[in-house]
Formats: sequence, C-alpha cells, structure tokens
Amino acid sequence: MTPPFFEVENLTKRFGGLTAVNGVSFQIGRDEVVGMIGPNGAGKTTLLRLITGILRPDSGKVRFRGRDITRVKPWTIVNEGIAGTFQVTRPFRRLPIIANVMVACLSPRAMKRGEWVKKIEAKAMDALEFVGISDLALEPASCLSHGDLRRLEIARAIATDPELLLLDEPFSGLNPAETDLLAKSIRRLHKGGRFGRLHSEGPAMIIIEHKLAELMKIVDRVIVLDFGELIADGVPEEIVKDERVIEACIGKVVS
Repeated sequence: MTPPFFEVENLTKRFGGLTAVNGVSFQIGRDEVVGMIGPNGAGKTTLLRLITGILRPDSGKVRFRGRDITRVKPWTIVNEGIAGTFQVTRPFRRLPIIANVMVACLSPRAMKRGEWVKKIEAKAMDALEFVGISDLALEPASCLSHGDLRRLEIARAIATDPELLLLDEPFSGLNPAETDLLAKSIRRLHKGGRFGRLHSEGPAMIIIEHKLAELMKIVDRVIVLDFGELIADGVPEEIVKDERVIEACIGKVVS
C-alpha cells in the first residue's frame, strides 16, 4: 500500500499549561491545495512550525512520502522538499532583494534539480518575477513594504523547488489588486507553472489565511482549527455552511 504523500498523526504541542495543538490528524494528497483557517490563537502557525521542524511536538508524528520527519532539522526538511513562509519575515535586510533569493537557490535541493538551476541569478530573478517584485531586485530588502516582504518570502520558498509549500497568511498586507495577482500566481504555481516545470505538476500546498473569500477560490479542501483541535475538514462549499466553523470563526449569533 502506497503511504500518503503527507500525513500528520495525533500531533500535540504544549507550552506550559497551554495546549496549542491537541491531537491533530490529517492527510494531504500530492495534487491538493489545502486551506487552514480558524480564529486567532487556534494553533495554525504552531502547527506549521511543527511540520517544518522549527518546533518539536510533545507527541504525534509528521510523515512526508512515508518517512517520519517529526524530529528532523528544519534545513533537512527543506532539502526533503518542504518549504514555508511565516507571518514574521526575516530577510537579509542589507542585501539586495535578488541576493536574498539567491541564498535559497544555493540549497542542496535546489542545486541538484537540473542544469538550469545552476544559473543562480536567473533563477532568483524568475522567482521575483513570479511574485511581482522583480523591478526591485537590486534594492536592499530594508526598503520593502510589509506586503512586498511577504512576497519576497514566497520567492525565497519557491526557489528551493518544494513539493509541499506552506504559506502563512500570504495575502497579509496586500491590497486587493496585489492579492488577486498573488492568488493567480499561486494557482499557476500549483498547476505546474514556471517553478513547477521540473515536475509534471507544481507543489501541493497548505495555506493559512484570514481573507477567506480569496482563500476559497484557491483551495480544494479546508481544515479548520479551534483551540488547537481540528473541528472540520472538507471542501469549501461544506465548510462555509458548517455551524461549528461559523461559530468558531465569526462568533455565535445571539438572538
């Protein structure tokens, strides 16, 4: 039996007396884009940090292509094919924007994917064009707005050529036009666009986002967390009608 492409099994993480992630389990297929929603403090970002190895769980397993990566170092996880962005951006502020992406292009995984990736500067520029900030390539990263820093983070992540891409609030700080542009880029990437050309398809994705209207246009499935627990898992049409989800994300209506 072929193991799931990606699997989280009974994952739990506590910080003192607070259980941030409580027995969460789910699977993701190779061809899926999955949204992850929930109120602030639901455990979404903590879960992504557990997946990427930044945090270690108290119990549970994370498996990628059948391999247990629960306690693997973050840089090894990137080279296995999982990359992510987070709410707090940490660019090399004094380096040009293109140099920030070139660093990601030098990862062992990115360097071995094919002959074309040896042209580091060209690949970095491709990534910046993909997210729409190539015109700023030679500017220092310190000059970027919050929204453009989000896009730089995505460029750095896709430059590692991931098979699973984790995006934590990619639309944060973007205006409607910028959000629409990035959403189209994400869809194109998943369908095997420019950065998916070394594969028959682009990366699978997990996307955390509070802009639900935009998120629902991209994802195949939605996972909902509340107080660290998974309370719903289904297609967008089902999730938006789920009373537990409505109460968790919007609040209980008192008549």
